[in-house]
Amino acid sequence: MCGRARCTLRADDIPRACRLNGRPLRSINTDRYRPSYNVSPGRDIPVVRREDGSDGDGVVLQCMKWGLIPSFTKKDEKPDHYKMFNARAESIREKASFRRLVPKNRCVVAVEGYYSCCNGNVMLFRFYEWKKDGSKKQPYYIHLKDGRPLVFAALYDTWKNTEGEIHYTFTILTTSSSSTLGWLHDRMPVILGDKESMDTWLFGSPSSKFETVLKPYEGPDLVWYPVTSAMGKPSFDGPECVMEIKLKTEETKPISQFFSKKGVDSEQGSKLGSMHGDLIKNNQPKSLKEEPQTQDSLDHPSVTDEGNDESKPNISTLTNEGAGNLPIKRNYEELSADAKPAGGKAEKPQTSPARKKKNVGPADDKQPTLLSFFGKR
Repeated sequence: MCGRARCTLRADDIPRACRLNGRPLRSINTDRYRPSYNVSPGRDIPVVRREDGSDGDGVVLQCMKWGLIPSFTKKDEKPDHYKMFNARAESIREKASFRRLVPKNRCVVAVEGYYSCCNGNVMLFRFYEWKKDGSKKQPYYIHLKDGRPLVFAALYDTWKNTEGEIHYTFTILTTSSSSTLGWLHDRMPVILGDKESMDTWLFGSPSSKFETVLKPYEGPDLVWYPVTSAMGKPSFDGPECVMEIKLKTEETKPISQFFSKKGVDSEQGSKLGSMHGDLIKNNQPKSLKEEPQTQDSLDHPSVTDEGNDESKPNISTLTNEGAGNLPIKRNYEELSADAKPAGGKAEKPQTSPARKKKNVGPADDKQPTLLSFFGKR
């Protein structure tokens, strides 16, 4: 895929970069061209195409907007140059948007490098590509080692708006990535690396086997390096776009350091634990039945867990000194004697009244029973 490029060439250098020396050349709208380090879809770029209705060697250097707008687009529709700024070379003979353009609307684009590429005609430039790492995207600047411009295969079309203005737009062809760039992206622009491939694409007959040139570029002179992520903003421009940066690598600690740190933490934790244990041990009473003696405990031996909690029974806690002055144990006989009534007769233990059964009460009992109540109903 190609969506950003560097095109800082002068307009008159582009025909030479496309190796078109000696061919008749005509220029159209080249005054619209503005060199830029960060060209994105919607910008005007010089494109080389074949002269209309000519079977000869004449060529045209014309500024076109990057991002194809098909001729069948409605006149009142707002053009979107991001929809078709790339076209898959494998399917240009199948899709209606591109199939009709292959016979006579082929072109080339020349750039110094790319971050991401275009379509259609041949284009010369360097380009940028983004490496996706999770949620982050790292752009790379891709170019030829010796500084020569890159020439891309492209297709162009014309579209007329409601005001009758004719707009020329183009798209850059892409193919599967080369063996050296597969780690970066699965697609790359079609690079026409020699004069023969450029002439085949630009001047070949409709029956030509364009598949021979629409293939990945495997040259060893294609190099790359990381650049600033600010390339994602179309407004970011200037030499800073192609300055190489150093990627931040995550610091990895050796496993020995991990265990040593853990050992230090555990040792500190054990020391803190022992200190805490000593404090608890010193503050605990000597016996579970004993509590630290205070002046209040000596004066008032009976203490409750919650002073204002009347719902809980009071549990007396006796100190060693107060325990000797109070009767701790009483004989069973004394307790039984206190429990007997004064008359000498033992009262019968009170028991809960037995549940009444059916027809248990006497016949003359005037108190209604539960069954009689239901009987009235």
